[in-house]
Amino acid sequence: MTTLDALINSLEGIETITDSAQVAKLSQDYHSFSPVLVPKLEGKVGDIVVRPANEGEVLKVAAACAKHRVPLTVRGAGTGNYGQCVPLHGGVILDMTRMQGIPWVKPGVARVEAGVKLAALDKKTREIGWEIRMAPSTYRTATIGGFIAGGSGGIGSIQYGLLGDRGNILALRVVTVEDEPRAIELRGDDVQKVNHAWGINGIITEVEIPLGPAYPWAEVIVTFDDFMTAAKFGQALGNADGMIKKLISVFASPIPQYFHALQEYIPEGTHPAFLIIAESSLEFLPGLVQQYGGKITYEKPAEEAGKGIHLAEFCWNHTTLHARSVDTGITYLQSMFPHDRSLQLVQHMYHHFGDEVMMHLEFFRVNGAVVPGALQLVRYTTEERLNEIIRYHEEHGVSIANPHTYIIEEGGRKVIDPEQLKFKEIVDPYRLMNPGKSKVLQLQIQN
Repeated sequence: MTTLDALINSLEGIETITDSAQVAKLSQDYHSFSPVLVPKLEGKVGDIVVRPANEGEVLKVAAACAKHRVPLTVRGAGTGNYGQCVPLHGGVILDMTRMQGIPWVKPGVARVEAGVKLAALDKKTREIGWEIRMAPSTYRTATIGGFIAGGSGGIGSIQYGLLGDRGNILALRVVTVEDEPRAIELRGDDVQKVNHAWGINGIITEVEIPLGPAYPWAEVIVTFDDFMTAAKFGQALGNADGMIKKLISVFASPIPQYFHALQEYIPEGTHPAFLIIAESSLEFLPGLVQQYGGKITYEKPAEEAGKGIHLAEFCWNHTTLHARSVDTGITYLQSMFPHDRSLQLVQHMYHHFGDEVMMHLEFFRVNGAVVPGALQLVRYTTEERLNEIIRYHEEHGVSIANPHTYIIEEGGRKVIDPEQLKFKEIVDPYRLMNPGKSKVLQLQIQN
């Protein structure tokens, strides 16, 4: 009997998938956004997919993987973009999407299982007048566990900052992968031992998150004849603390050509700002728009929120998705501009690269200040040229969270949190969890 057969036999009663086509499909994410990652991750698939229905089944899977020394890669909905859930060494794909329980929702806080979809959670919390604080543009399909393990912020970050900011995750329940697996509750600052660690140090089974008041949200498009004026408008709206916002996205022309469903609202050659703003703050918007010479071309009141087009699905990395549906030669970057000269650097990069690097800004809070981050669309030619573009940004003080690597330290982090490494030694002594995704851990193994 092979190791895999023995492992499968030990998981009797738990849903398992061995069909090779299904396993291959569930071994992927959206790393196809990167022409650099595609060849590096080609053919990387798991041996089996396991779908636990509850924490008890997760504990059994963890014990089986530890006993047979089989690698384990945790997966949510697979909406990530860097190959976070692509197994480099085969083994078990642990698909958490069956764990959709919501133990409780209270004013200001919710406790949920890791496989709950963000849109479903939002619908539930809105029943008592609250909503999730932030979500990626993939909120309809993304799971809360996957968002915490692989995401960083999104729609709502203009108000609440990033996922890793103190207070945006209250607690995580994590299963260890050892001879006798345990379920550990992490609360307060201890959640950072697992947050954004790509599933290398524990299986998230439950999450406790704070909620925000569920405002009636209106959606607005404002167009400008000049890109930098649009960017300055976005900054000014972000700085208007009395106005409640959920989204401020600014796009340089010709990006809007990829938004087919919105074409009639964005005259050719103009540079739009997409806004989601509380209806109570709408009264102050026309004055600000007029100040910057913009034009409101689209308004959707909150009462129509569930109908038709959703601006949330054109922002953040959905922008890249729309562009690539038209031109697969487009890829993207993720940039953070220093607060003290952010718009100055945005302007420099916009003019320096022209249409080769099309500017797409998302405004969010960092340490209390509103700053523009960018998810620029890049017309890809070669990996060498892409690296030149990245280097140029970094030499000018722009931090790049590189989406063209599956190594944690080479992406946004640059270094892995020492506390996460210490925690991994405790919870994953055989180093079976998502192996190969950390440079530091690989060096430790080699030494």
